[in-house]
Amino acid sequence: MTPAVRSGLLAVLCCGGMALGQAPGPSPAAPATAAAATKTVELKDQKGQVVGTVLLLDTPHGLLLRGSLTGLPPGVHAIHFHEIGTCEPPFKTSGGHFNPSRKQHGMMDPSGMHAGDLPNLVIPKNGKLDFELFALGLTLADGPNTLLDTDGTALVIHAKADDYKSQPAGDAGDRIACAVITR
Repeated sequence: MTPAVRSGLLAVLCCGGMALGQAPGPSPAAPATAAAATKTVELKDQKGQVVGTVLLLDTPHGLLLRGSLTGLPPGVHAIHFHEIGTCEPPFKTSGGHFNPSRKQHGMMDPSGMHAGDLPNLVIPKNGKLDFELFALGLTLADGPNTLLDTDGTALVIHAKADDYKSQPAGDAGDRIACAVITR
């Protein structure tokens, strides 16, 4: 391998073939397709204060969540999609976890997991967190796993960590922040 090829390969491996901070775009050889569906939602605490935003981005395999939180208590917190798109404090109106396949709760349950189960968030002492999570199989498009069904869904952050196994919701405690996801 020549030095020029080696340095070009290193640039691709190091930086994904693009400048740092540059968003990836379609490959020049890729066919033109419709833009991926996106939705941005605001998470509010029980006092109605905005504590974060989350961008939901449809991918061919599920939903990518890109979020930014501020002002939440430090520690480990469960985050789930819930079955109803309402967020009236104390956020019980959002129902149980989004679970169109009627499975058990938890990533550690051999017969689980709910479609709305997500990995815990770890919020640092300053209460600010930027995060990315992936929800396999969920979509904003029409279909059985859409978050945008007739009554929508909610994205909820809980007071405690999800233990990934307790029924029906991972012993995650009170609901401390909520975002409505509707058409």
